[in-house]
Amino acid sequence: MCSMKPITLEWVEKAEGDYASAQRELRARKSPNYDSACFHAQQCAEKYLKARLQEADISFPKTHDLTNLLDLLLPVEPCFENLRILLVPLTTHAVNFRYPGEFSTKEIAKIAVHDCKIVRQQLRRSLGLFLQNEN
Repeated sequence: MCSMKPITLEWVEKAEGDYASAQRELRARKSPNYDSACFHAQQCAEKYLKARLQEADISFPKTHDLTNLLDLLLPVEPCFENLRILLVPLTTHAVNFRYPGEFSTKEIAKIAVHDCKIVRQQLRRSLGLFLQNEN
């Protein structure tokens, strides 16, 4: 693993926990929680964005809006603009499925976890982390 600030590594560890939770819920055969899979996919993306901001010494507010975090990061990572199309729907997953009235489907959860995976890959590369297992 490359040399990173300890706080950046903490963000990465938290993001990886969310990534594992999202995948676990998506794959669960008994009582899958697709709402939770979407929420954890959003949380993984959020924490990776915050890890990259932290590593670049860019302060950020307490927010769950992924596009706001992206906007803060674009001056140092302009190629990340391509992630915006994935971050917009992921941002809605932080709230929409946490409360009564809306529920995720397996299809929505699959898309959320897939989009999260793309964001995760790009942010890990940017942080100098290499993916041994592409799962």
